Amino acid sequence: MTHRTRRVAVIGSGRIGRAWAIVFARAGFDVNLHDADQEMLDGALPALKDSVQDLAEFGLIDEPVGQIVGRVTLQAALRDALVDVELVQENIAEAVEAKRALFAKLDRLTHPDALLASSTSGIPASAFTERLPGRARCLVAHPVNPPSLVPLVELCGTPWTSPETLSRARVLYEQAGQKPVTVEREIAGFLLNRLQGAVLDEAMSLYVRGYASVADLDSVMRDGLGLRWSFMGPFETIDLNAPGGVADYCERYGGTYRSIAAGCVPFDWSAQNVAQLDAERRAVLPRDQIEARSRWRDRRLMALLAHRRELAKEEDDV
Repeated sequence: MTHRTRRVAVIGSGRIGRAWAIVFARAGFDVNLHDADQEMLDGALPALKDSVQDLAEFGLIDEPVGQIVGRVTLQAALRDALVDVELVQENIAEAVEAKRALFAKLDRLTHPDALLASSTSGIPASAFTERLPGRARCLVAHPVNPPSLVPLVELCGTPWTSPETLSRARVLYEQAGQKPVTVEREIAGFLLNRLQGAVLDEAMSLYVRGYASVADLDSVMRDGLGLRWSFMGPFETIDLNAPGGVADYCERYGGTYRSIAAGCVPFDWSAQNVAQLDAERRAVLPRDQIEARSRWRDRRLMALLAHRRELAKEEDDV
């Protein structure tokens, strides 16, 4: 597919959709942003501009704010949003039927070579693309919220997704500044949410069984594991935690972890337990302050990214 200007379509202008628009616009792509809800679409550009301005404050963009935001065009009609795009990034509700209906339209209205990617957090693409004539070009490209600050994107095909689709997608997301990983075959929740789910399930279980408060369990992650995990994965972490590397670590501590696993109590997500957890969080953060705290989180991520960029420069200079 040949284009004079590289163009993508982002469908859905909520938080994830707006963040994807920033990702692609920041990398030099023209972006058609569409939402079936006109009110949501109308509010997208001001929100985009605020987010890009924050990036500028932390030195995380190399162009003027207006130049990046200017690459995003709001498109009220889906058909118009799909003209001459090489990728469609879908960000609608986590509902199979809604995705199936939308992907049927995307398959019909786009150029046959355009990649059709879903941002779904856990639904395999095979659940809503099986009957499409162009199903070989469909995949999941699951981001981390927000993708404009957390670069990981999980690429997961279906049994009928072509190898070329996954190869092209990986190159495109790398060109957009993301860090793609490949999920070799479909699994519910993909990789990140399964890892996050394991930690979350044990944290909730420990809390409900009275081993620690919500605040202290958050501190275990934030001030303990999270510090190392912000720049190393779990396997590299244990590889460095024993003199003989990962094999030595497993020999030393494998028995302990097996006994822990045998005694794990899955969290049942009952209404009572969730209410208890929510009450403890609301005592710390009232519901009407969640949006402001989310903005704070994003700015902390920007500060961390700026720090990592400086560290990378120092390492390059060594």
